[in-house]
Amino acid sequence: MDRIAGRLAVAQCGRITDIHLMWNEPYLETCCRSALHRLSLSGRHGRPHGLKDEPCLERLTRKGLACVAEDGCFHITQEGEARHRSEILKQA
Repeated sequence: MDRIAGRLAVAQCGRITDIHLMWNEPYLETCCRSALHRLSLSGRHGRPHGLKDEPCLERLTRKGLACVAEDGCFHITQEGEARHRSEILKQA
């Protein structure tokens, strides 16, 4: 099977068939999972701009798992806390 631009090419009866892929929850790369965990640990202080994980924090913001508050720091959202509990802490 080959992954082709958001599709999965599957050999079926001697020919290739494209199947559109769909996920309910977007996959978080390992670096973004780590950034989400650090964001959770930072509590009310948040994470400032200019750190090495800023690209991941920006990605988490686009996914709604983080936000930038009035203080200019990244903070975890309620959705981010729920995702952190389920995916990183492995809690229900």
